[in-house]
Order: sequence, then structure tokens, then C-alpha cells
Amino acid sequence: MNRLRLLAVLLIPILFSGCGVLAAPCRIASAGIKMVPIVGHAAALPTDACAAVIDP
Repeated sequence: MNRLRLLAVLLIPILFSGCGVLAAPCRIASAGIKMVPIVGHAAALPTDACAAVIDP
């Protein structure tokens, strides 16, 4: 029973940390788009929204 409880305690953070992993491509794309002069921040709004929906 103790092993099952330990396994549960170790797996719960892994399950909840997956959202950040899924949002990483959106955040990386957003950072790359923001490097474009003048229009970068406006063009990155959709990718920022994507990341915000996946990982609030």
C-alpha cells in the first residue's frame, strides 16, 4: 500500500506539468515572431493567445 501511495504522489505533479510542455511550441513561436521589428508584437498575439489557452 505504501508503494502505491508513493507512486501516486510522484505521478500527480507529472500529470499537471504537461500543460506547460504543450504550450512550449506556442511560446517559442511567439518569442521568434516578436523579434520582427515594428510588427512583431502585433503578429505574435495569436500565438500568445494559443499559449494562454493551453497553459493559463
